[in-house]
Amino acid sequence: MSRRILQIIDSLDRSGTAMQLFVLSQGLMQRGFNVHVAALDGGGSLAEEFTAAGIPTVELDRRWAHDPIVYARLQGHVSRLRPDVIHTWNADAGTYGQLVGRSARVPRLIAGQYRGDPWKSDGQWFVERRLARHTERFVADSMHLCHWCVQHGLPAEKFVVIPPGVPPAPPSDVSREELLRELRLPADARLIGVVGGLVPEKRVKDLIWAADLLRVLHDNLRLLVIGDGPLRPELEQYARMASDLEHIQFLGERADVWRIMPHLDVLWNASENRAHSLAILEAMAAGVPVIASDTPLNREFVVDGETGYLIPLANRAGRATRARHTDRIFTDRDLTACLAAASRKRIAEHFAVEKMVNEYTVMYCDGTLSK
Repeated sequence: MSRRILQIIDSLDRSGTAMQLFVLSQGLMQRGFNVHVAALDGGGSLAEEFTAAGIPTVELDRRWAHDPIVYARLQGHVSRLRPDVIHTWNADAGTYGQLVGRSARVPRLIAGQYRGDPWKSDGQWFVERRLARHTERFVADSMHLCHWCVQHGLPAEKFVVIPPGVPPAPPSDVSREELLRELRLPADARLIGVVGGLVPEKRVKDLIWAADLLRVLHDNLRLLVIGDGPLRPELEQYARMASDLEHIQFLGERADVWRIMPHLDVLWNASENRAHSLAILEAMAAGVPVIASDTPLNREFVVDGETGYLIPLANRAGRATRARHTDRIFTDRDLTACLAAASRKRIAEHFAVEKMVNEYTVMYCDGTLSK
């Protein structure tokens, strides 16, 4: 009999965490696991993709952070499903899932810690510490997040660290020339990609400023901002003031980043990185050089000067350094080839999907995965 695993997540919006859940669920099903997914919120843009992949999925349409109706719905779902394992993904899902799992006497409760949110209150940490008594395992996708959680009182002996995984980059279904025509860009355009939600922690304003600096050397650059969020109107206005909307294009949220990614000349990231940036891994898998903020999480991905570059967060010198490194990538083909080869090698050796699924399989089956 295959193990029945219920994965509980806050939302199936197109976030890096939800994409990791999608990739993991597919890998587990291929190995014979009976995987089900429950999302607390409704309307997630990835929900149809889960269903199309044959992953049984329910969205519980949460209205408030602590919604008793959703708790009751989840409790009924667990009672009917009778999972062998509940695996929760981040804070709210962890609270709902562990309370329901405990009351339903689910044999194994696993709590994922995939995001370091500084806004967590002492009260929220108190609840997580209390729930930890009944949690068999905590899993983080980085040593930094593991240490952060332990510093806030979660039990170190229950933690395992399983790095994220990305599949090999699929080939784009369009040539570079076709993509440029599709996006109405000049034939000689140099493409800088920014991928992620348009929220304050992503610091997209810093990237708009850096792009304006770089235009002095490369007037043919185009900054492609892929993603959406509450800051989009403000950022578009800022782009009009700092540069123009010819050099900076907002493409919105897209399900086809895979077809754009291989044609980028460089991926920029300026985020504070409270969670891993899946876009960085996807760029590295595609052989796209990455210039990212120098944060503890990004250091676990990017080897500075070998697979890309890390620069200080949000200061004038950092913006100039970002522009200088990008100029080298634009003009030095040998450097770009070396960065691309080293990036692909690092992904294959440390962040392959097969490796990630293997480690989760061990944890689900016997819980003896080493730290």
